[in-house]
Amino acid sequence: MNFQKIRLKNGIILLHESRPLPVVSLSITNPFGAVYEEEKIKGIAHFMEHLVFTGTKTRTHEDISREIEKKGGILNAFTSHDMTSFWCKLPSKHIFTPLEIFTDMLTNPLFDEKKFEKEKKVILEEIKMYHDMPMRHIHDKIEANLYEEPFGASIIGSKETVSSIGRDFAFDYFKKVYDPSRFIVTVVGKANPKEIVSYLEQNFKPSKFILKVQEIKKHNKETVEERHGIDQAHFIFAFHAPLAAEKNHANLEVLDAYLANGMSSRLFLEIREKRGLAYAVKSSLETEKNFSYYTIYVGTTKSALSEVKKLILKEFENVRHMTETELKEAKERLIGLYKVSSEESSDVMNELMLHELTTKAEDYYEYEKNIGAVKLEDVKRIAEIKEYSTAAIVPKD
Repeated sequence: MNFQKIRLKNGIILLHESRPLPVVSLSITNPFGAVYEEEKIKGIAHFMEHLVFTGTKTRTHEDISREIEKKGGILNAFTSHDMTSFWCKLPSKHIFTPLEIFTDMLTNPLFDEKKFEKEKKVILEEIKMYHDMPMRHIHDKIEANLYEEPFGASIIGSKETVSSIGRDFAFDYFKKVYDPSRFIVTVVGKANPKEIVSYLEQNFKPSKFILKVQEIKKHNKETVEERHGIDQAHFIFAFHAPLAAEKNHANLEVLDAYLANGMSSRLFLEIREKRGLAYAVKSSLETEKNFSYYTIYVGTTKSALSEVKKLILKEFENVRHMTETELKEAKERLIGLYKVSSEESSDVMNELMLHELTTKAEDYYEYEKNIGAVKLEDVKRIAEIKEYSTAAIVPKD
């Protein structure tokens, strides 16, 4: 591993893991996402992510994608609660192509009025699409059951909030919240960091706008939504989890590996293999800088919901019988998955960025050590959940 972290004169943090292969993954991340949005402008971070792709003073939307794709690259972006990230993967000899394009997008966006209104329609259709996909929409429902609004509202926003955002407001807001002094630039692959530093310092000038996180209020709710036109019941069980910076975060990862992650996990075996109650049994630990929660998703029948919930609660109770051998197996699984995912440069790019955002990038390389230090009694203790939330979307009779 050949890693370095450099803080530039303009405040940008450059993370670089050098690799000999002639491929590079690169991202520019702005630590601005939905957690900073007031209720009336919910969805603006995601909206702005779309808008910068619609064109700049020198490039059309087609130019942005074509310049990268004709070199064999792929590009995309995503918005989460704590960040908006623009990323690309391509042959390393073309690394300055996405650097130049992302710089143009982030410093010279047009927010053309006609394209602004067109993109607003696109997002309104995206909102409908996610709502009409129960397996996707259930994740918005569980966040609403874990957190009060505005945090508990969907990252993408609602029809009302997105429709109310005007072009001039969005453009002015963009210029405030896209402050390069907060950017994290992550490069995994063959690259010259000195050349990248020089380019970034020449092309990004910092401002000093202060971001304010909206108050995150936790609660716990259980809801059931009935729908016509679906045959499967979608169910999520969830609870608030330790933040990434907290020591017991690793304990929950080990618990997950034992309890719900993978086809050999306790819940997969109990719910699917022994009883045939579901096809999909999945878990997820959603963690960023300002929040963390753990979910278990099951796609089942409406009549089996009560049984599924009881099985989940029972398996949490049964963690008290977990053995040292099972602890060792869970750790080995996590460490093995870490090593397998480290082959993919874009996965490492995102992990380094997320670790820098939540703790520090160097912690990514301490993963095996941190998992290895987890003790059996700590896993058993974190399984003693006292409060939880559930969300279900079920067929309407």
